[in-house]
This record gives sequence, structure tokens and C-alpha cells, in this order.
Amino acid sequence: MPIEVTIPQAGESIVEVQIGEWRKRVGDRVEIDETLVEIETDKATMETPSPASGVLAEIRLETGAVAEVGDVIAVIEESAGDEASAAEPAKAAEPAEAVEPAKAAEPAKAAEPAKAAEPAEAAEPAKAAEPEKAAAPRVMPAAKRLLEQSGVPPEEVEATGPGGRILKEDAARAVEKRTEKHTEKPAPAPAPPVAAQTAGDDRKERIAPMTPLRKAVARNLVRAQQNAALLTTFNQADMSAVIGLRNRYGERFIETHGVKLGFMSFFVKASVRALQAVPAVNAAIRGGNIVSRDYCDIGIAVGGGRGLVVPIIRDAQLRSFAEIEKTIADFAARARQNRIEISELQGGTFTISNGGIYGSMLSTPIVNSPQSAILGMHAIEQRAVVREEQIAARPMMYLALTYDHRLIDGREAVTFLKRVKEAVEDPRRLLLEV
Repeated sequence: MPIEVTIPQAGESIVEVQIGEWRKRVGDRVEIDETLVEIETDKATMETPSPASGVLAEIRLETGAVAEVGDVIAVIEESAGDEASAAEPAKAAEPAEAVEPAKAAEPAKAAEPAKAAEPAEAAEPAKAAEPEKAAAPRVMPAAKRLLEQSGVPPEEVEATGPGGRILKEDAARAVEKRTEKHTEKPAPAPAPPVAAQTAGDDRKERIAPMTPLRKAVARNLVRAQQNAALLTTFNQADMSAVIGLRNRYGERFIETHGVKLGFMSFFVKASVRALQAVPAVNAAIRGGNIVSRDYCDIGIAVGGGRGLVVPIIRDAQLRSFAEIEKTIADFAARARQNRIEISELQGGTFTISNGGIYGSMLSTPIVNSPQSAILGMHAIEQRAVVREEQIAARPMMYLALTYDHRLIDGREAVTFLKRVKEAVEDPRRLLLEV
């Protein structure tokens, strides 16, 4: 019995997905709940399990194809293995049954009419086959849309899919052939194309569709630029104290908590204190209202396998350094494997982006809409600063706060960034909450 595999509901606002890597191929045996294919949404990559045990009989949409929620992407033959094994003895039995009547008929040889009847019997299957050829081929949904858009009838398409189905690739070839026929009529000139190919040998271009994740990132960034009054303010922090703590307690921290003590936990804790001191930075505009929060859900920008994602540390104000570091390490590992869940990307009241790990000296990050502010961290560099009326080389980091000026005034933005600077330069303030 064939079981259809459909695109599952991936979120309230998600209607379109892209087919990722198929874990199984046609003819492979699959078990129920075993991963069949990866589905890429505009927020994360999710695994689609098999709804039944059986054999993967058909893949309707290959990697890279775009589909909508509810579309059929594959077919599983639930009892294909059993039917195949049962069919073999039946086929083996057919010749034996057919041979016995033939041997019995030889001695009789009386049947000139019988011999004449044989061609008639052979002709019947041929006649029966004619209606099958004339039957309309089965057109897959994606191929049907393409044919309707281009005006090519299904009868002109050479079907290569299982059971004579017309796949999207078949439709694309038919459309291309029809286009070539129409473009060949007006005096084709062979010489210019040859020259163009020769000139383009070392100037090749590769075209690939944008992934749903990249489309979502682009859409959100443009919306933030268009709908908010963005402004960036800068400061710099002396990282000597944090570096000293990491050098002194780094190994013991790993032994105790099983995770490395990084810079990000200091900035998460410092941001929490600053958000509590300047609540406007933790607020958001919703319609004509201002939404204020008593909690701090901080997003951490992480470079994943297919682009930037921002998973959320929920209730960061309640977490310890070790809890923050473990959460960030888990996010980073799963982001590289495209295993971040959609629920972990939703919400958030504030975002921290660390461009310093890539060597960025200074930048103006873009707010992650509908949030109102984002903190940008940058590379730590030895710079000359004045300490106690003496010029000294210190490990300095530029900090950038981009904020929505509709909600956050310059005084609040500068105050927030100053609070972060003070907490990082003297981490004891984080423990004493001052």
C-alpha cells in the first residue's frame, strides 16, 4: 500500500520550504520515524521522518526544489518488500503451468484452427495496450504548474518518472525544446555564440537559488532598515580584567563545569545588568504601543552551516556563567550541523553579535527586528591608552550599540553602553550586582 510523504507544518508563518539532503534513495528500505530528508525553512533545518516502514518507491522533489506545506515529496510502498518476495514464486510457477498444456497439445496436432487461434490471442493484448498508450499521463504538481505557465500540453512531454509520471525535470526539458524551436526561426547566426563561449571560458558564472534562510535574513534586514530609525553609538572596553580572570580560573572552570570560559558569558551578564538599568533598550514597539519586559531573552548570533542564525538564551537574568557558556556551546555545535530548532529562534528581547571572532575591528550591526537594539563586539587589539597619566598598551575592544531611535534616546543608549563597559572592565560588579 503506497504511503505519501508530505511537507509537515513547520511553524505558524512558514508556508514554503526547500528540500535539503535526502538520507534515503529510491529502493532503500526505511523504518517508521527514520529520517528521510532534511527540510530547510527560513528559520532552521528540520528532519522529516518516515510515516511508515517499507521501501522508498518514489522521490518526487529532489534536493534544492521548493515546496509548500502539504505537498507530496515522496511515496513509500508499505508492503513493497513482501509483495516482491511473494511475486517471485508466482512468476517461477507460471512457466511450469504453461509448459504442460503445450506438451499435451503436441500429440493432438489436429488443430489447424487452434494454430490460427494463437495469433488472434496474441493480437488481443496488443489491442488492449492501445488504450493505455492513449491514456493521459500522470503529471506531478510542480510539473503541472510549469506546463500551465508555459502553455505546453502534457502530451508533448516525454515522461521519465516511475509509472510514466511527468516530473518537473521532464516539463522543464519540454519547455526548453519549445523555446528553442521558436527562437530558431528568426535567422540564427552561428558565429556570435561561438565567440561568446570562447570569451566566457575564463569568466564563468554560477547561479544558485537563495536558500529560505538567506531569503529570511535578507527580508528581515531590509525591513529593519526601512521601518526603524537606526542609529549606532560606540565605546571601547579594556579587556585586561576579563582576560586575567580567564587565565587564572580557565582550567578550573573547565574541570568544574566541563565547558570553556569564554568572553561571551561576560557580555551576556553585563548586558543583563545594563538592560535592567535601562529598560527601554529591552522594550519593543508593537503597533502604536511600547512593550516593556521584566525578563531578558538574549539572542546570540551564530554562524551556521547555511547562514547566520540567532538562537535565544531564555531568562538570561537567571543563568550563571557556566549555564550561559554551556548553552552557547550547544548552540554553536548544532548550528554547524543545521540542527537548531525553530522554537529556539523565536522571540528574543536583545541580541549580541560577536564579529571579533572573524577579525572585525568595527562595524554597525543591524537590529534584529522586532527588537530595538543589538550589541556588536569586535576584535581585541593591543592599543595605546592613558592609564594614571601614563601611555600603556592594553587589550581593547570596540563596542557598538545600534538602536531604534524611535524608542531609545541617545542618553539611554550611551548609558546602556557605558554600563556594559564598566561591568566588563571590572567583572566584580557582575557578582556584586552594582
